[in-house]
Amino acid sequence: MSAGKDTESLYTTDTCTILEVMGRNAGWIAAATGLARREEQDSPHLIYLPESAFSLEKLVADVKEVYKEFGRVFIVAGEGLKNAEGKYITADAGAFGKDSFGHAQLGGVAEILKSVIEKEVGIKTRFNKPGTDQRAAMYFASLTDVNEAYMSGEAAVKAAMAGENGKMVTLVRGKGAGYKCTTGLAELSDVANGEKKVPAEFINETGNGITEAMKDYVRPLVQGQAPITIGEDGLPVYMRFERRAIERKLSAYL
Repeated sequence: MSAGKDTESLYTTDTCTILEVMGRNAGWIAAATGLARREEQDSPHLIYLPESAFSLEKLVADVKEVYKEFGRVFIVAGEGLKNAEGKYITADAGAFGKDSFGHAQLGGVAEILKSVIEKEVGIKTRFNKPGTDQRAAMYFASLTDVNEAYMSGEAAVKAAMAGENGKMVTLVRGKGAGYKCTTGLAELSDVANGEKKVPAEFINETGNGITEAMKDYVRPLVQGQAPITIGEDGLPVYMRFERRAIERKLSAYL
């Protein structure tokens, strides 16, 4: 939302902005940015998820259409965008190009989209990469998120004390009216190295945005403001835990 406001205010000089977000092959973070679009002219105007086949030709057509309507364009792109053949739009092929699971280290989508838009559409384009700030900005955490994080930690301690091992605490969303959430346990062998993709009903028919169903799903998760302490220096105050290394033990679950 804030990056979109910047583009809106400077649209005569910074006409197009691309925001590249984390998520690998699952577009939840990218899709969630759609909450910022309260009105038709609000950003983001275009959202591209890894779950939908991506085409540079369609990108150009989409950008031209949005630019004609609003005079500016704001795009959100998931880092794991793939073409119709299932190949990543970009992937780091260097010495550190894979993680511990053998997955390609992603990134660079925004640079490619920027060059294509500037060449084919002829408008100035910049890109933003929030990077690790996406998961570390506690001052933007919702009260729902904080409460569920505490609930998960509490459930994990209780499970460990009860002798459970090789399992992960899960959040179980209740059905019916109103938002309700409880915890459960899942076998690590069932979830390790797995992916939960954005369902098709959460992606619009043109593959460049989200549906109201997606917004309805996400809205309860961002409700409320997490309590945050601001120090005398004007900056957030964080707790620092003492770190104690323990012996690593491999098991069938790893």
